[in-house]
Amino acid sequence: MDTVARRAGARSDRGAGASMTKAELVEEVARISELTKKHSEIIVNTVFDSIIDALRKDEKIELRGFGSFRIRQRRSRQGRNPKTGDKVDVPAKRIPYFKPGKELKELINSSAQSSEPASSSVTSTGAEP
Repeated sequence: MDTVARRAGARSDRGAGASMTKAELVEEVARISELTKKHSEIIVNTVFDSIIDALRKDEKIELRGFGSFRIRQRRSRQGRNPKTGDKVDVPAKRIPYFKPGKELKELINSSAQSSEPASSSVTSTGAEP
């Protein structure tokens, strides 16, 4: 996982705010693992399906160094229709939630710090001057 994350992070030819599609993820897995796209697609789909199945069973998925997936329960509430302003009952629902792991946060923040311009007004402690 660590090697894949570093290689994928090193290949950032997309601009800021760009997103990776599932097809691009399959291509990246195929390129790094030297597997066919078909085999890579099976792997990606299996991982996604396994996460979804576990969440449906209210299980927590914990991927060390990456993060964890869980289900959060939202209570029912009163909302408003933005068009008419009428009150609307919003039912209770279960929402998938992802909590990034420490290593993932560090990898993201270290790459963000290396791409910041040298004339930044933020000091090394992260506080404004």
